[in-house]
Amino acid sequence: MTPHSSQPLQALVQQLLTGGLTELGAKRVPTGIRKNPVTQAELTSTGFMGDAQGDRKHHGGTEKAVHQYCLDHYPFWRDAIGSVEPLAQPGAFGENLVVSGLTEDDVCIGDTWAVGDALLQVSQARRPCWRLNERFGVRDMARRVTETGRTGWYYRVLTPGIVATGDTLELRERPHPEWPLSRLFRVLLQDRPHPPTLEAVAGLTLLSNSWRDLARQRAANGKK
Repeated sequence: MTPHSSQPLQALVQQLLTGGLTELGAKRVPTGIRKNPVTQAELTSTGFMGDAQGDRKHHGGTEKAVHQYCLDHYPFWRDAIGSVEPLAQPGAFGENLVVSGLTEDDVCIGDTWAVGDALLQVSQARRPCWRLNERFGVRDMARRVTETGRTGWYYRVLTPGIVATGDTLELRERPHPEWPLSRLFRVLLQDRPHPPTLEAVAGLTLLSNSWRDLARQRAANGKK
C-alpha cells in the first residue's frame, strides 16, 4: 500500500545528531546516548558514521540503525520531571533525527521513508532501558517513558546515503496502516496478553525479529 497522494506525509529534519562514546552514571558505563548536531553524515546499514553505542548487544545494529524521537514530546517531559539539563536541547533521548509533527500515533511498522540520499524502514518502537534513568537523573524514567508510550522508534536502512540537517523525511510506502507504533507498543508492553493479537504481531515480517519473538513469548504465556 502506498500513501494517498492527496495526503503526503513528510517532515523536516530539524537537526541531525551523532555522538561518540562517553561515560554514564556512577559506574561510568560506556554510552553513545549523548549526541551533538552535525551538518550531514553518511548513513550505512548499521547507522551514521561517527555515531556509537556503548552496548552493541542491545543497541544499534541493522534493526536499530537510526533512532528518531518527536520534539513535540519535550514540553510534556518538562512538565512531568522539570527542566532538567538533558531537556534543554534536542538529543535528550539519544535520537539521531530531530523531527516535529510525527508521533508514535502517526508512524506505522514497516513505513518506508526517504530522507536525503537514504531510504529508511520503521523496524520497531524503542524499548527504554535503565540508561534513561541515569541520563535524566530520574530513577524511574524508563518506566515513565514506557507507560506513556512516548518512546520514539528505530529504522533499518534499506538504502545507505548522505543525510543532512534540513532534509525532508517523505513517506514512500505504508504496508501496515493498521499497526501504528502506539498500538504496537500497547499490545506488546502495556496491555494484558491477548494471544490472537500477539500472534498477528508475530506474523509481521517487517517488525524486528526481537519484537516478533517477544510477541510469540507473550502469546504463549497468555495461553497458560
